[in-house]
Amino acid sequence: MSVLRPVDKLPELNRATVLLVGAEDALLQQLADSMLKEHCASELRVHLAKSLPLPSSVIRPRIDLIVFVINLHSKYSLQNVEESLHHVDASFFLGKVCFLTTGAGRESHCSIHRNTVANLAHTYRSPLLFCDLEVEDFRATMAQRLVRMLQICAGHVPGVSALNLLSLLRSSESPLLEEP
Repeated sequence: MSVLRPVDKLPELNRATVLLVGAEDALLQQLADSMLKEHCASELRVHLAKSLPLPSSVIRPRIDLIVFVINLHSKYSLQNVEESLHHVDASFFLGKVCFLTTGAGRESHCSIHRNTVANLAHTYRSPLLFCDLEVEDFRATMAQRLVRMLQICAGHVPGVSALNLLSLLRSSESPLLEEP
């Protein structure tokens, strides 16, 4: 069983790599396409995976950010992410992982409650983002935000680290998720 570690490989000059993990191929591809359209000072690489672990036979670059995409309309989507989390080294959760939840706009069709995903993100001390990826404008805005997060996680924004970003994102969380 292969565990994904953030320091397995040396960083590449002016390259930033994001790994989108989720069961919804079409949504992941649309998000990846939107991210690649964004202006980025670095060479942007987007890799897609249905689940972890990644195949060990493939040569891959260093991964700077992992985005776990959960569709609230699919219990399989949540189960897939939960199983994939076991293949991520704990040091990735120091600002280099985020959860992206889609499908919250049509709550009557949801098979997963928002609090379930919020508790998962809280357990792993990672930011939780909500976006309806099926709507192009929302997807474009989220792509822009993820590219900015990726640049920070790759170390391409002077004076800001992944831990700083994590701290900023955690301070904006709902008070319901704060520790007592």
